[in-house]
Amino acid sequence: MENLHNPDGTKREIVTGMFSDRDSIERAYSNLNERGYTKDEINLIMSDDTRKKYYSDKDDHSELGTKAAETAGTGSAIGGTIGAIVGVIAALGTSLVIPGLGLIIAGPLAAGLAGAGAGGITGGLIGALVGSGIPEDRAKVYENGIKDGRVVLGVHTRNKEDAEYFEQIWRANKGENIYR
Repeated sequence: MENLHNPDGTKREIVTGMFSDRDSIERAYSNLNERGYTKDEINLIMSDDTRKKYYSDKDDHSELGTKAAETAGTGSAIGGTIGAIVGVIAALGTSLVIPGLGLIIAGPLAAGLAGAGAGGITGGLIGALVGSGIPEDRAKVYENGIKDGRVVLGVHTRNKEDAEYFEQIWRANKGENIYR
């Protein structure tokens, strides 16, 4: 499970945002990678329908889709794009598909839900989001957005500067409902 505290004992700030198209999703994910955050620190939540729309394994002949397929064969994530990550999530065991809700969750949030077992999963997305530090009213906004085809990204930042940077850059790149 992810350490939610800084070395000095202060709580790490969470930044989340919702994105509605592949380009803005990938830019936001790249922003996280550029600041040194890895797939194991980044929460990603989308519906299975959204995954199929933007990152379908059989229909994605883009560079991202090709890279994802190559990466799946090696068993490790290379490249920093969300397409590569989504393409290998199942192989790496870092995601959770919640059948009744049709959701794909990747990152520390998935690990926490998997560790909680079926009881944690049946609590639903809102419970998982609230458990990760997002207020319930914001979690409901995200749940509705995910149902409408948006993708939610989130990270517990290492410092205040990173939190401010992600909030500003995500807003400039069509991020919606940025929470910090």
